[in-house]
Amino acid sequence: MRDVGGKTAFITGGASGIGLAFGRAFAAAGMRVVLADIETAALADAVKSLAAFGTNIRAIPCDVTDPDSVDRAARAACDAFGKVHVVCNNAGVGGGSGIDDISLESWRWVIDVNLMGVVHGIRTFLPLLRAQGEGGHFVNTASWAGIQSGLGFSPYAASKFAVVNMSEGLRLQLKPLGIGVTVVCPGFVRTRISDSGRNRHERYGLTRRPGPASPAGILAASLAEGSRSGLDPADVAARVLAAIRDDELYVFTHPEWRAEAEQRFAAILAALDKTPPRSAG
Repeated sequence: MRDVGGKTAFITGGASGIGLAFGRAFAAAGMRVVLADIETAALADAVKSLAAFGTNIRAIPCDVTDPDSVDRAARAACDAFGKVHVVCNNAGVGGGSGIDDISLESWRWVIDVNLMGVVHGIRTFLPLLRAQGEGGHFVNTASWAGIQSGLGFSPYAASKFAVVNMSEGLRLQLKPLGIGVTVVCPGFVRTRISDSGRNRHERYGLTRRPGPASPAGILAASLAEGSRSGLDPADVAARVLAAIRDDELYVFTHPEWRAEAEQRFAAILAALDKTPPRSAG
């Protein structure tokens, strides 16, 4: 989608962090922007922060764990701007549950937001993009945690691995339809993901604080540090806007971590090399 001017972008998790940075970058490129988020007060502040871009900004409450809520948000976006062309399934939470304390509630919460939130966005918007017949683009926010395997037994990493794989498969099926797919795999970025428990619905139980020495605790500490000293979300947004225009599948942010991916892929290839060839017939 080389020409994004005048197109509409719908962004979940749009009230802060990477989602709000998407909104700012898209608006600066001449797009209409819909910010969708579960935090209504933060949404109002986000829209005010984009006031300089004029009246083509909307805020819509949306709980990505609820497919009906995503459907309602899509209808509101279409009511506001007629069509949606770029769908950013960006809402995400960080959550740990290592081998010492496997919390099913935490697993359900993280999977419902990070994975099913993406599924709900695709399920809702894909028929709309196809019916419009103007192409379009999905941007699914995963993580570097969806590429390397150093986070232990983690619902966060599991959800992000799933988003990467799902995006790769989706791209193959949507390319003939003129609809692009980008999966974003950032490293540490200055966001509020370390405080994502603030939006944890009571149906998922209380947030458990993992021990500081556990893999889940180490992950939580890393996310907190990354939230303070990580990459500026605007840098991620700039890369994503370029990926939409150039129809790129992957967006990475920390090339210095290449060795971590190489170790994983080398182990996979080594195991394949040890596998005896199947006999013919």
